[in-house]
Amino acid sequence: MSDRGAPLSELPDLPEATVARLPEYLRALHVLAERGDDVVSSEELAHAAGVNSAKLRKDLSYLRSNGTRGVGYDVGQLIDKIEHVLGLNQHRAVALVGVGNLGQALAGYGGFGSRGFHIAALFDVDPARIGDRIAGLPVRHIDDLAEVVALERIAIAVIATPAHAAQTVTDALVDCGVTSILNFAPCVLSVPENVDVRKVDLAIELQILSFHEHRKATLTALPEAIS
Repeated sequence: MSDRGAPLSELPDLPEATVARLPEYLRALHVLAERGDDVVSSEELAHAAGVNSAKLRKDLSYLRSNGTRGVGYDVGQLIDKIEHVLGLNQHRAVALVGVGNLGQALAGYGGFGSRGFHIAALFDVDPARIGDRIAGLPVRHIDDLAEVVALERIAIAVIATPAHAAQTVTDALVDCGVTSILNFAPCVLSVPENVDVRKVDLAIELQILSFHEHRKATLTALPEAIS
């Protein structure tokens, strides 16, 4: 039986680390479903999601999904369960602010629809961009933000502006009632306690990879221990 439409009181209180892994499980499950697999073992799903099976079983136990011993997890039911917990069955509208190179790439990304989201509105302040159409949507001036957010019932926004503009945009979004922000600008945003912010900084991710490359090179260069 599907869990879609289950009452809010049934939502589990999940650790943040578990929440961060659920989309990976969901991605792997959709791949399994697309190739016709109806059942998956914890070992198979863990491998597909890039985690160890003990961690996966613990994460799924929070969802009261323990699988069947000797059989595994029902792929379709587990997809329904995770999508319900993540709120993806509501197909949420998202506003995108900033339509430079990154913003245009995000606006044109076709994978949001299958993940439970759709870009509902695009905003910028550059007069040369206002009125342009990207992926079928008109670019609106940021002054139209409040009207469009209310009309489209938008609670999630993506910021792809330069760093110097990001806080001003954030303040405008919060004033309009947006309570979740995905920030691609290379800066830290100040928001009220009821607003959630996720930051994506590609330079930081590259710097972390640089550390690992530096560490591997250092270990390779170490002289062999004298026996």
